[in-house]
Amino acid sequence: MPISLTATHIGTATVLLTLNSITFLTDPVFDPAGTNYDVGRTILKKHETPAPRLKDLPSVDAILLSHEDHSDNLDPSGRTLLNGRIVLTTPDGAKNLAPRPGVHALKPWEMLELKMGGKDFKVTGTPCKHVPGGEVVGFIVESADFGTASDGRPNAIYFSGDTVYIEDLKKIKDKWHIAAAIFNWGNAKTFMREEVIKITLDGKDAVQLFKDIGADVLIPIHFEGWEHFTQSKDALEKDFKEGGIEDKVRWLTPGKPTKVL
Repeated sequence: MPISLTATHIGTATVLLTLNSITFLTDPVFDPAGTNYDVGRTILKKHETPAPRLKDLPSVDAILLSHEDHSDNLDPSGRTLLNGRIVLTTPDGAKNLAPRPGVHALKPWEMLELKMGGKDFKVTGTPCKHVPGGEVVGFIVESADFGTASDGRPNAIYFSGDTVYIEDLKKIKDKWHIAAAIFNWGNAKTFMREEVIKITLDGKDAVQLFKDIGADVLIPIHFEGWEHFTQSKDALEKDFKEGGIEDKVRWLTPGKPTKVL
């Protein structure tokens, strides 16, 4: 059967991705608005409540966790979902989340085969550059059920995780046809070594990466609800228009399932 994707944005980088009847959840964050997190060098402040709430979440088959050590990617409420589920994350994250037998580590360009609901999947880790010294991983999800592009490359879905633009991601296009790309952006910034550094994509970087990987559809997330996000939807839309990709973008309404593919 061809690739089918329905996406529900819950908030921040948390999205339900139903792929051919199997549901993946990205970076689970479910604490309410008004929650603050002291991370040492700064305090992360959250301003939006997720939709749907944790108690209303449908069944989840697997979790794609880009990193476990930042509260805007995994918070205390989100951690409750990790028990008894398949979780893919970084090597450091897998160690820190032990003992949970369902947690698997993925290094960049490493592939893991999974079987869920009678369907076979391959998930490949992708490189990320985020906060210096920390591990972050993105994910490419493919299945024989998704079919192939006309040139034989497997159709796949790409979730960037938290990263700035890096040249190494151009390799994605060589091996996969990305039917839909979910990017974490917002031009997030933090203090490191007495200076402010960018730790996620901004709009212009995202336009370039989208073109580099040759994706069909772009889904923006991770740009609202937190004080350390510095680029709004209006600014992103401006960058998309200037980059000539505005017709490729699918905006998600929080809590509303959206048929993407």
